[in-house]
Amino acid sequence: MKNAIIVHGRPDKEEYYDLKYPSCSNSHWYPWLQKELLVHEVSAHTPEIPHAFEPDYQIWTREFERYEITSETILVGHSCGGGFLIRWLSEHKDRSVGKVVLVAPWLDPDRESTTDFFDFEINSTMPQHTASFTIFHSDNDSASIQKTVKILRNKIIGYNFREFHNYGHFTFEDMKTTEFPELLKTLL
Repeated sequence: MKNAIIVHGRPDKEEYYDLKYPSCSNSHWYPWLQKELLVHEVSAHTPEIPHAFEPDYQIWTREFERYEITSETILVGHSCGGGFLIRWLSEHKDRSVGKVVLVAPWLDPDRESTTDFFDFEINSTMPQHTASFTIFHSDNDSASIQKTVKILRNKIIGYNFREFHNYGHFTFEDMKTTEFPELLKTLL
């Protein structure tokens, strides 16, 4: 059975501790996508990263690598989760994976919110080690995401690019839904 790993983003500290909000791995479209993948015979996991509001690469790696990662593994990363996958794939050049989709990837280009989490060299040929590599971008996302996407588009070779109109940061608040059929179609 194929498997998928869906890596959530970085919440702010208040949201992380506020009981009104679901845990990071259970927010936005992640539970819907996980269920859809399961129905399509893809074992899907959404690791919960402890203290995700202050990203620590070693912790994110430990939680991510709890799951089997093979040449058929689908990887989905949202925001900081997308940035994490870029670093992980860049540092694991010997590993091949299945489809990769980065949704509103974020690398904290101005280092306003992270310290060494994004201190790495982007492997420009990482899509060559995937079944396909796609970046999802919304035309009205934040300036930091826009800057990240520009960096990726200038450095990475051999990717697919999907631009959406008015999807914001691809969160429930912006999309007004927990469903993300465009993403599911790309993965299947």
